[in-house]
Amino acid sequence: MHPNLYDYTVPQSGEEFTSLLEYKKIKIVRIVSSAEVEPIEYIQEEDEWVLVIRGEAVLVLDQKEIILKEGDHLFIPSKTPHRVLKTKNETLWLALHLYR
Repeated sequence: MHPNLYDYTVPQSGEEFTSLLEYKKIKIVRIVSSAEVEPIEYIQEEDEWVLVIRGEAVLVLDQKEIILKEGDHLFIPSKTPHRVLKTKNETLWLALHLYR
């Protein structure tokens, strides 16, 4: 079964992560954000590239605030502290995790 990218429900709060593909050293994840996200700090071992498909988000990356709107993308190097401060309800992302 191949899930449709747009076949999802918006969580009441937080974010929903769905793995779409895991192959060798790549993982593609669909993220659906509610309007109420927890500002969890992530420090990941892998590099990550994110793309906002729908909606808007405000992130802090290495102590700098970044606004991402539809079509914006961002590369997050491994071990770089980052967190999502806020999102528009039903923000849809793709995240590409690149393992070494």
